[in-house]
Order: sequence, then C-alpha cells, then structure tokens
Amino acid sequence: MAGRDDDVTGDRRARGQALEGVRVQVTVAVEPRPGRVGSFLRLVKVEHSIFALPFAYLATLTAMTLHGRRVRWLDLLLVTIAMVGARTFAMAANRILDRHIDARNPRTAMRELVTGAVSVRTAWTGAVVALIVLVAAAALLNPLCLALSPLAAIPLIIYPYGKRFTNWPHAILGLAQMVAPVGAWLAVTGTFHGSGPAWVLGVAVGLWIGGFDLIYACQDVEVDRQIGVHSVPARYGIRFALNASSVAHVATFVLFVWFGALVGLGWLWWIGLLVTAVVFIYEHAIVSPTDLSRVNRAFFDANGFVGIALFVFALADLVIRSGLRV
Repeated sequence: MAGRDDDVTGDRRARGQALEGVRVQVTVAVEPRPGRVGSFLRLVKVEHSIFALPFAYLATLTAMTLHGRRVRWLDLLLVTIAMVGARTFAMAANRILDRHIDARNPRTAMRELVTGAVSVRTAWTGAVVALIVLVAAAALLNPLCLALSPLAAIPLIIYPYGKRFTNWPHAILGLAQMVAPVGAWLAVTGTFHGSGPAWVLGVAVGLWIGGFDLIYACQDVEVDRQIGVHSVPARYGIRFALNASSVAHVATFVLFVWFGALVGLGWLWWIGLLVTAVVFIYEHAIVSPTDLSRVNRAFFDANGFVGIALFVFALADLVIRSGLRV
C-alpha cells in the first residue's frame, strides 16, 4: 500500500509540475511585446530629458521676465518641441554609432540596437524625424534660431565619435548640452544682444553634465581600456576623474551664482542654490575610487533632483518676486 500511495503522490506531483509548465508557457505567450515606438523611446531614454530641459525652461522664462514679464506659451511649447527633438536625435545617433562598442561592454550589451529590439533602419528613421522636428520648431520660433539649428546639431553628432579620438569626450558632451539654455534664450529674444546671462547658464549646464558624465564613465574603465574606448577614467584613472568632476561642479555652482546675480534673482533662487550645494556634496560623497556601487544613484537621482529643484525655486522667484505673469 505504501508503494501504491507513493506512486499516486508521484503522479500528482508530476501532473502539478506539468500544469505549472503550461501556466508559464501561457504567461510567456500572452505577455505583450513592446512595439516599435516603445522600444525606440527606451532606446533614446526620453526620460533623461529631465537633465537639460529644466535649464532650457529657466533660460526661456528668465528671458520672458526681462522682456515683457509674461509667459509666451507658444514659444515655450516650441522650445519644448525643439529640445525633445534635439535630444532624441542626439541619443538615437549616439546609440547607432556606438552599437558595436555597446555590444562589447557587458553593461550595455542589452541595449535595443544590440539585441535587435530596434533595427538600425528604425533608429535612423527616428533620428531623422527628430532632426526635422528640431529644425521646424526653430523655424517657427524666429529666423536666428532657424539659422543656428544646424550648428546646434553638430556637437550632438560629434559626441559619439569623441570617445574614438580624445580622452575628453565629456567636454564635447558638455558643449552639446550648453546649447540648450542659449538656444532657449535666443528663442525668446531673437538676438544675441543681451544674451550674456544665457551663456553663463549654458556653460554652467555644460560643466554640470560633463562633470557627472565623468562619474558615470568610471564604471566602464576596465572595459574601455580593453576595447580602446577613450575617456578620462580610462586614461588618467578613476581618482583623477572624480576629482575633475568635483572641480567641474564647483565651477558649475559659481556660475549658477553668477547667473542669478546677472538677472536679479532673489532669495528663493539662493535657497535653491543651497539645496543644490547639498546635493552636489551628497553626490560626490557616495562615490569613491574604491566604491562605485552607487554611481547610478549619483547620476540619475541626484542630478535629476538638481535640475528640477533649481528650476522650481527659480520659477517661484520669477513669479513671486519678478512679477512674471503666467
């Protein structure tokens, strides 16, 4: 009897395992696969617009405050469209040109162009459409923005090649990002006259993004050396890169102070800068040459917070103190 009971128990267990297998197969079968649009949006990391877009808005709204004290919503919308178009073009081109490098790096080997989730043709189509959107938005803003839009795209396409010929590709990235506040200011004014504050803010943003790109590149230092990718950490070491990032962010903070003074921002802006200083200190405290485990926290969380927080305090200052009418 005991042997027969064991057989029955074994049969039940086998049937249970078989049913579980069917459930797994059904689950896999019905799980929806992401479409082309969703895969492309993941490819270009559209959520990373959080880094540069707040500073484009800051430049736009500051210029509007100084030139009429009212929000021009159509211009703000066109600036948003131009920014998203530029960033989408930059990221798509970056992923396309770097796909063979990405395939050799374990950290990036699952990116959409490497795995085939997005085809090269689709990526190029998306990049061209994004570039057209950028130029069209610039044309609708003013003639100066239209004339400068090709120049804005140049550093975006050069950056992916930077890691092939210079140890400082982070500087090219910074140059590409400084265009956003300057372009946003010119979108409002249509002239270089009086655009000094925008250039100060642009350099600050470029140093800020270039500085945290130095931190981000530290996690690939060994792979970069093996496959011949150039970067500051790969050439000079992680400690040097982290120190260079600290210097860049100190300079960033000084330029933020200068920008606020130039355009007459008040106490709310200075509170925002105090918060920014605390976040900068935190960002550099959680990453060290011997512990890179929290690089993503420094890169995404801390820097995303900086952009949003500083913009919110600046917007409050522009509305409450400077009389910007929304």
